[in-house]
Amino acid sequence: MILSLHPPKKSLSKSFLKQRPVRDEFDKFKNNLRELLNKIDIAEREENQKTHIRDFLVNTYYKGEYEINTKDYKDLVIHTGKTNKDNVGVIIETKRPGNKTEMISGINPNSKAFQELVLYYLNERVDENNIDIKYCIATNINEWFIFDASIFEKYFYRNKKFVDQYKEWRQGQKVMGDTNLFYNDIAKPFIDSIEDEIPVTYFDMRDYE
Repeated sequence: MILSLHPPKKSLSKSFLKQRPVRDEFDKFKNNLRELLNKIDIAEREENQKTHIRDFLVNTYYKGEYEINTKDYKDLVIHTGKTNKDNVGVIIETKRPGNKTEMISGINPNSKAFQELVLYYLNERVDENNIDIKYCIATNINEWFIFDASIFEKYFYRNKKFVDQYKEWRQGQKVMGDTNLFYNDIAKPFIDSIEDEIPVTYFDMRDYE
């Protein structure tokens, strides 16, 4: 699998780019982004980073409109409504800024972060029949990789053989039922077999700091 990195300006629709930001909203974004960047600590655990990201998203965009929280073993999800009873619309996997081994990169797209997104997507689509997922995101606060959910739908959910392997693993029909087996023995070789170039929106907060 090869990633094709697109900057946000290329990913956004032209009609959206024509909209001028409201000054108050822009200032709120700028202040909250500054606060987020000031809280980055490579020594902190992922739980700590996850909290900072959630606070930034809630305070900047979603307070009172969309529920953002953990769900099961997913780091963060954005629901499609105000409560956790509403379907998940966005799945976010967070990593520490210093955890380069598990984080997605242009050189290493088949990382644990991407494998986790695959697992969480299948969990929503297969186990909960959720058809409302829009995006799957991996971030270490600095770097953001935003995948359109249609990619996960096309390459993973619609591959019957791969979904059958997932179901067998979930039902305890493999030698072990831990997540490492899914990541290393099911997801990793399958992702390696994908020969297509996968588009992803990518940006680094440090470029705007």
